[in-house]
Amino acid sequence: MLTLGRDVGTSFGGAERVAFELVKGLDAERFRRYLCITHARPPERLAANESELLALEGSGVEVLRLERRSLLSNLAWWRLYRLLRRESIDILHAHMPRASVPGTILGRLARVPVIVSHEHTWDFQGQPLRRFLDRNVLARGGDLMLAVSEWDRRNMIEKEHIPPEAVRVIPNGIAPPVRQGTDLRAELGVAPGTALIGAVGRLYPQKSYKDLIAAMALLKRESARPIRCVIVGHGPEREALQALIDELGLGEEMRLIGRRQDIPDVIAALDVAVLSSSFEGLPLAMIEYMAGAAPIVATSVGGVPELIQDGVHGLLVRPGEPAEIAAAIERLLEDRVLASALGRAAQERQRANYDQDVVLRRLEDLYFELLATSRSSRAAA
Repeated sequence: MLTLGRDVGTSFGGAERVAFELVKGLDAERFRRYLCITHARPPERLAANESELLALEGSGVEVLRLERRSLLSNLAWWRLYRLLRRESIDILHAHMPRASVPGTILGRLARVPVIVSHEHTWDFQGQPLRRFLDRNVLARGGDLMLAVSEWDRRNMIEKEHIPPEAVRVIPNGIAPPVRQGTDLRAELGVAPGTALIGAVGRLYPQKSYKDLIAAMALLKRESARPIRCVIVGHGPEREALQALIDELGLGEEMRLIGRRQDIPDVIAALDVAVLSSSFEGLPLAMIEYMAGAAPIVATSVGGVPELIQDGVHGLLVRPGEPAEIAAAIERLLEDRVLASALGRAAQERQRANYDQDVVLRRLEDLYFELLATSRSSRAAA
């Protein structure tokens, strides 16, 4: 089977990380594994990504790097087509539209028996061209579309008018967290007795960190306890977010600490973990919070209510409401018994439903089901 992605690796976003972990984790006894990365990688991420890919190759995955700089790079696409034909690929699993659309077309031309396109969420607003391509290229040209949450599946059916039988849900999952031993509180100089709030995710508008920053301004003004907050991640919103932090006088309370490789240690250091997004499919950051038994405050958007039930595994608030975020954080800081109980319940739920091995076995079974259906159809014809 071949995994196809525009970018694939842990130094990119959640979708790219999921694609990497899936091809890495597939049972090598059951699958010949191939990975094709279509896009030329940015210089600042090239070294880290190449190190991952070399390790992947060492584990038996054949990697094709197209280094495409334009959608019309015909030579690059020809290399992918030749691989599909030469290796008689049975299953092509493409992630996100920039890989799924050309992958579906080339897969059909190369007579790949099973073609799967994997959607990793969007806000389903505007973008008529994307809806057209999803409906007329991916749904009609492929064998199955995967959604990461029931919320995504409903939107694909109701807003994109994709037939219900053409969409299934495979949730995201993560491997058990491994601590590196970082003492984040000591590193940041967080004094004993100071509450540490945190959020993990790329600095993009979708994450609505402006609402978390506004919530911190409210807590600074109204809470009796000293509070610090860290946001872990990188992205184009960094300068704007830092400007807002400075404007609200939160220079002492808030820090943007960039990309980190020790996320389990970061989460372990938090008194409350926050997700403030305006939309989500099934966010990896939330699953990481759950795995780390962190007390969670999250906006009730997309697939988030599928991950946690309000008052059972964490606290849910409405999106775009900093006052609700602040109140939920304050509640968990005041009631540490509740906070601990919610964290433990979330961890148990993650281990049962959103563990990487659980997800991988579901995906492998799905592959064989689709392949059997394809073979039966060809035999009947």
